[in-house]
Amino acid sequence: MSEAASPSPFPWDEVLALLLGRLRWRPEDVWRATPREVAAALGGGGSPMRRSELRALMARFPDK
Repeated sequence: MSEAASPSPFPWDEVLALLLGRLRWRPEDVWRATPREVAAALGGGGSPMRRSELRALMARFPDK
């Protein structure tokens, strides 16, 4: 019987560098984010938004 491979540790340094450094999330936003939000920020969120979708969101939620 072979030994099960132990899972690799979570890459905190890389994730924090991306969220805090590259994406410029505030620390409080990083720690409040759900696993799904972090996964989306790391590139697991599906296809990119189309320009028409962005325009629709901007029309629906205009900046004040």
